[in-house]
Amino acid sequence: MQPLSTSLVSAAGRYGFAAVALSLGLFVTAAPQPALAQGLPDFTELVDKVGPAVVNIRTTERARAARGPGGNELDEDMLEFFRRFGIPAPGRPNPRGQQPPGDGDAQPRGVGSGFILNADGYVLTNAHVVDGADEVIVTLADKREFKAKIIGADKRSDVALVRIDASGLPTVRIGDVSKLKVGEWVIAIGSPFGLESTVTAGIVSAKSRDTGELLPLIQTDVAINPGNSGGPLINMRGEVVGINSQIYSRSGGYQGISFAIPIDEAARVFEQLRAGGRVIRGRIGVVIDRVTREVAESIGLGKPVGALVRTVEAGGPAEKAGVEAGDIITKVDARNVESNVDLPRIIGGIKPGSKANLQVYRRGGYRDLPVVVAELEPEKVAAKRPTERDSAKPAAPVGTLGLGVTDLTDAQKRDLKLKNGVRVETAEGVAARAGVKEGDVIVTIDNVEVTSVKQFEAAVAKLDKTKPVTLLVRQGEVAKFLILRPAR
Repeated sequence: MQPLSTSLVSAAGRYGFAAVALSLGLFVTAAPQPALAQGLPDFTELVDKVGPAVVNIRTTERARAARGPGGNELDEDMLEFFRRFGIPAPGRPNPRGQQPPGDGDAQPRGVGSGFILNADGYVLTNAHVVDGADEVIVTLADKREFKAKIIGADKRSDVALVRIDASGLPTVRIGDVSKLKVGEWVIAIGSPFGLESTVTAGIVSAKSRDTGELLPLIQTDVAINPGNSGGPLINMRGEVVGINSQIYSRSGGYQGISFAIPIDEAARVFEQLRAGGRVIRGRIGVVIDRVTREVAESIGLGKPVGALVRTVEAGGPAEKAGVEAGDIITKVDARNVESNVDLPRIIGGIKPGSKANLQVYRRGGYRDLPVVVAELEPEKVAAKRPTERDSAKPAAPVGTLGLGVTDLTDAQKRDLKLKNGVRVETAEGVAARAGVKEGDVIVTIDNVEVTSVKQFEAAVAKLDKTKPVTLLVRQGEVAKFLILRPAR
């Protein structure tokens, strides 16, 4: 006789489980069936509506004669050496088995995507798609090809505008990014790896993602690969909400995280490129850093908000307004500066020549500083000015801080543009562990301005030796907060 469980299974196979259960006097209820998924999106109408306005962009560049390290053209023997061993010649890509193009010949450079903004042929794409191209070829969804003119490209935002000689073209509709929600379905249309009119879908993973770029980006999980760059990110209403621009990848291919430039930011760039071929942004002449929670709490700011001013450009708008290294800019006009990355975005959007009001936090209090915004130019590397070494003998370490300081000379004050402060001659113990170095200038101690060695020593003497001490120091032209913790 078979075990009961085996008999049941065998019987159930012949007569059905319900019949066997009833014969045994068992009450059987049907197991609940999983509900069918409802409301899955259908993208076909979106693709029909937006697809005709999405274009493929190919770029070419003229081949340059291969040159050696010294800038001279390589002779035929050297070129034959590279060809024989399948090695690209310096300055000239040469895949194995392919003859190098002659000097001046057009050769493929890259592929990307774009979309038509108006019927007169203006096409928006990424700046990196057309960067360095000698020729831009736009292919429409109906397979017509046009040579395009680059109207302008803005590397800071990675937005470019090209134009083709055509009219009556299909166009996209621009959406409202402020209404875009995390979790919302979106699609991308583009040419990954040159495969034209490819549609991929996903959801918005995050908004205003800070990646260190000038613009806050939209993060999605839409599959984006090389060739998708410049194509549109489209919401379920068939509106463009972003320009697909970047991916996060360790392999060079899609790994589930992609980024798009918000279309409202790109539209502002588009208007300036169309009007003048370039984008004009504001600047005030400061180098900034983030405010850590530890620093914010130690100086009485409370929350880690604002942008910490590390250096102030000599003669720049900020210096003229009275901004000092060590200030924390918390507001520009009515706009809060939540983090250091917000400041260049806010200032960049202000028209050069306009006045703005900066709210700064300095030595435990807020103050307003009016500033005239200048035009942003290519970054200049500020040369570090040498400071005059004081010939005075280093002072002995002061108390538990392990600091030996001397008064600044008039020349040192002029060099550093400081009214007060003391120069560090020796740094030991807790000071050295916090990062204080010989040659640093201590500007404040616990939000109190340091005016002289005597005053500094008096301030140190009053400190609670069991609590951390916050110093604002200048290291060359760079200001930073350092927290000295008592030894335990």
